Amino acid sequence: MTAGNFVHRFEPAQYSDAPALLLLHGTGGDENDLLALGRAVAPGAALLSPRGQVLENGMPRFFRRLAEGVFDEDDIRRRADELANFVDEARSRYNLPPPVALGYSNGANIAAAVMLLRPQTLSGGILLRAMVPLRQPPKPDLSGKSVLVVSGTQDPIISAANAATLVGQLREAGAAVDHRLLPAGHNLSNADLNAASQWLKAMATGKTVTAV
Repeated sequence: MTAGNFVHRFEPAQYSDAPALLLLHGTGGDENDLLALGRAVAPGAALLSPRGQVLENGMPRFFRRLAEGVFDEDDIRRRADELANFVDEARSRYNLPPPVALGYSNGANIAAAVMLLRPQTLSGGILLRAMVPLRQPPKPDLSGKSVLVVSGTQDPIISAANAATLVGQLREAGAAVDHRLLPAGHNLSNADLNAASQWLKAMATGKTVTAV
């Protein structure tokens, strides 16, 4: 399916009280990439999964980068706005509440950018292997929103300092951020799935606890 020029997959909710998830893949993924993860993290939830519109050597991404870890921030701002517009359109089309973003790597980075640039679009975020998308972000009001950031202590791409800076940006904006450190690299593991699932259940019941 397409909406707002985004090719995407949509799976309706099986349970009315399940949160809606916006699934955002990493570099080289597509709209099918995180469906299994979304189903495991939030069984019965509505899943909205777009494909990134930027191609890097044929691999879909959500925004341009100039080199490994060096982002085109003008493109990030434009693409974040386009993605937020897509979510708004999809919410109307599919009758969805503001979703929780579940993003991995490049997908986690665009999710963080959307939260900072269009704070009303998402109700929260699960950011797996995320790094700072904007060096000088705006100062949105994210109070009342919860975010889980899961970093790998052996990640060769994202430094601990970079991940900590992103956590600081989100907290400064008022978000309740739970930062988990796993003994992992850049790839995802079962520990990521378990952390995301437990955190989402706690958020849904209002029991989310922030941690460093």
